[in-house]
Amino acid sequence: MRALAIAATGMNAQQTNLEVISNNIANINTTGFKKSRAEFSDLLYQSEKAVGVANRANQSTVPEGANIGLGVQTAAVRTLDKQGELTQTSNELDVAIVGRGYIQVQSPDGNNTLYTRAGALNKDANGNLVTTEGYRIVPNITIPTDATEVKISESGEVSVLQGTSATYTSLGQLQISAFVNPAGLKAIGDNLFQETPSSGNPINGVPGDPGYGYLKQGYLEASNVDSVAEITSLISAQRAYEMNSKVITTADEMAQIVSKNLK
Repeated sequence: MRALAIAATGMNAQQTNLEVISNNIANINTTGFKKSRAEFSDLLYQSEKAVGVANRANQSTVPEGANIGLGVQTAAVRTLDKQGELTQTSNELDVAIVGRGYIQVQSPDGNNTLYTRAGALNKDANGNLVTTEGYRIVPNITIPTDATEVKISESGEVSVLQGTSATYTSLGQLQISAFVNPAGLKAIGDNLFQETPSSGNPINGVPGDPGYGYLKQGYLEASNVDSVAEITSLISAQRAYEMNSKVITTADEMAQIVSKNLK
C-alpha cells in the first residue's frame, strides 16, 4: 500500500524537524547563534486520472483529475538571520554587531576568511585580537603590552591608552562583511560561517556605514532562539510524528484485512 511509504516520508520529515529544533535548543546560550528552521516540499504525484484530458473521443475535458501525492521531502534547513538580544558583559574586548554584518576571521590555514557574529574577542600571546577559539581577526589588530585601556568605537576603530598617556592611540579599523543572501552561508562550527555560491561574495565595509550594523563595546549578541517557540514547535513535531505513525498502523491493519479476505 502506498500509504505505508507516504507516511514513512512524513515520519522521516518530522525526524529531521526534531533534529533541527534540538540543535536550536542546545545552542540557546551560544553567543551569536542563529536558529534554523526545517522547510519541506511535497514529492511527485501519481496520476490516476489526468486532468484536462477528454474521457472519450470528441467529449469535453474532465475538470479535475485524480493525482495521489507520494509524500514529503526536506527542501532546506534555513538559517534565520534575526538579531539576538544584547547582553552586557563590561568586558572591553567584547563587541556586539547591532544590525547587518559579520566580523571577519582568518581560517587556521591562513588562506581563507571566515565570518562570525560572536564578538567575544580576546588576545593571544602576541597581543593579536582573536576569537575565543583562537582565530585571528581580519584585519589583524595587535594590542600593545603596555595598554591600560582598549576602546572600540561604534564604527570599529580600535584605540588604546598606553602607560601613563592620557591620549588614545589608534591601532586600526575593524571591518564587517555583509552578504546578499546571509541564509546561504555555510555553518562550520565554532560560531563560524563560510561563504558559498548561494550567499554571494562578501561586501566589506565599515561598521555604521549605510547598509551595515554598528559595534557596541562591552556587549555580546545572545542566541536568537526563542525557547517558548521552540517548545511549541517540538510539541507540533511530536504530534505530526504520532499521526504519521498512526497512518502506518492503520494501513497495516487494512492490509491484513484484505489479505484475510483474499484467502
